[in-house]
Amino acid sequence: MNQTNSSLFNKSALFRSFPSFITIFLIAFFLSSCSAPKKLTVTKDLESTKNAKSSTSHAVTAQQLITKAETQTFIPQVATLVDASELLIVEENYPQALWLAEQLLVMTSDSQQSYRLVLVNAHSLLIMNKIELAFNQLKLADVYLKNTKVNHKENYYLLLSKVQKQRQLPISSLNAKLQWFSLSSQANSDDSHQLWQELSLLSTWQVTQLAKQKPPHFKGWQQLLSYAHKFGNDSNRFNRYLTQWQRNFPAHPAQVVIESLRITPEYVDQELQNIAVILPLSGEQAAAGKAAQQGVLAAYKNNADKNLYFIDADTLDWATLSQRLISLDSHFVIGPLLKSNVDKYLANTAITLPSLLLNTPETAQRTAEQVIFSMRPEDEAIQAATTLSRKNYQMPVVLSHRDKTSKRIAQTFTEQWQQVTGYSPEIVYFETGKNMQAQLKSSLDINSSQARINDLKRRLKQSLKTQTRNRRDVDMFYLVGSPNQIKLLKPYIDVNTSPFAKIIPVYASSRSHSSKQDSSKNTDLRNMVFTEIPWLLKSQQQNSQLAALSKSLWPSRSDSLQRIFAMGYDSLYLVDNISIMKLRPYVRYYGQTGTLKLNSNNTLSRSLLWGVYQKDKVAETTME
Repeated sequence: MNQTNSSLFNKSALFRSFPSFITIFLIAFFLSSCSAPKKLTVTKDLESTKNAKSSTSHAVTAQQLITKAETQTFIPQVATLVDASELLIVEENYPQALWLAEQLLVMTSDSQQSYRLVLVNAHSLLIMNKIELAFNQLKLADVYLKNTKVNHKENYYLLLSKVQKQRQLPISSLNAKLQWFSLSSQANSDDSHQLWQELSLLSTWQVTQLAKQKPPHFKGWQQLLSYAHKFGNDSNRFNRYLTQWQRNFPAHPAQVVIESLRITPEYVDQELQNIAVILPLSGEQAAAGKAAQQGVLAAYKNNADKNLYFIDADTLDWATLSQRLISLDSHFVIGPLLKSNVDKYLANTAITLPSLLLNTPETAQRTAEQVIFSMRPEDEAIQAATTLSRKNYQMPVVLSHRDKTSKRIAQTFTEQWQQVTGYSPEIVYFETGKNMQAQLKSSLDINSSQARINDLKRRLKQSLKTQTRNRRDVDMFYLVGSPNQIKLLKPYIDVNTSPFAKIIPVYASSRSHSSKQDSSKNTDLRNMVFTEIPWLLKSQQQNSQLAALSKSLWPSRSDSLQRIFAMGYDSLYLVDNISIMKLRPYVRYYGQTGTLKLNSNNTLSRSLLWGVYQKDKVAETTME
């Protein structure tokens, strides 16, 4: 069976060239003679996408409708066959439904019929695991709906939710599912519980992005999530907030979830008193190891009931580590910090202690007790790309230095942007030095503008007052590089933006920010917005008293070591939080490295803050 995508074109000339009875004969012949397709495996999740019709037995089958269509004139024939295509979905004859819908799309000029048919296509392709093709059909549904005065039906939103979930776009998926939930007469308490489970898996920044799409009833969902994130690790306090929520949202569909949140099994506090901390305290990476150690010790001042045992990874005999941990009566391990040492640690399968690994290992093989706490810059790029791509920028340009880490951030940013929007931003790599300005001018098309001016001067042979213009299609820059590189690059953007053009917004990764540049002297960076961990940005989440003390003790400490210090600080607090985060996935830890969430793969991911360079200071900002 040849399966092609539907496209919008003038169909009337084509279907008029065929007598209707021949068309019906061919359709009936295909559907009756086509060998029965193999039973498709439909997951339990996809079973729920069936129309409400599927819950009852039908007096009419798809085949009976096709037979009926043979006796009808053309217009009612097409209408009957559209009904038949939808019944084939209910009967789980997905290849036949797809084939029939494709034929009918060529025969009808009715927008509502076309809309129903592309939903049949989308449903069939989804079941067949042809996700991108299914998504294309849903985009066609949007086009057809513009020609009508009706809104999307519940079936569209449920299909969109399933497709976006398969495309790993949880925000779009849940937005569609909330739309479906508000429209469906079939939604029940089980669906409310399922919605809660999916919502509770979102990172804090994802919840914020979902709220901006204003799905139905989301104010109540968002408030419940906020209480769960902040107080879910304290049953007594959480119960008080649940009671408050019930009073504030008495008719909300999440009311059925509350009792299950109250009866969550109580967390059994484990005796995690002796903590082994494996860090490089000598050798080439001693500065990083000591910064992490000082962070752990700063947290220890508030948690002195524990015993800390620091182990120098640089002089450690890895073969005897298991016995050493036993001799220390260790209950928990923080570290190692370096990637190579994490791999050595995991290779020792005799170690079964709960562990917080401070880097991402090469191997994926870990026990259920081994959790990764990583500061991967790629995670930050995903947050930034998802957030910025929803601000309707059409032509973003990524300016990135050519070093390995910057290129990873830039590539992750563009890949995520493409996943959300369907198109990929342009990446312009720059070198420091004389070539930087030339590369920027090239990306803005300034050189072409100057060439046109020079040509005009030659033609007119007289003095002209001219101003070069940057290309008008660029509407956003995302910068990836060191603070010193960005301090040179940002003014180039400002200078080379034509006074005739709108100001182009400039965003950057935390790699481009330095707390040492947060002063009134940095007017060149004004209006640049960037992501950052709370520790390096004045905010409510920052431990400002400790930050001031740290600055006085280590005034020359680099920003990278500051981040490692914050990581060490959060690590000790996570020792007592990881178990409850496993038991209650909605619990978040509000740390100095970000708002942390434990994922299903035992990896902690971070939600970062946004900062902006203002006239005389750097301040936290919201991404409206």
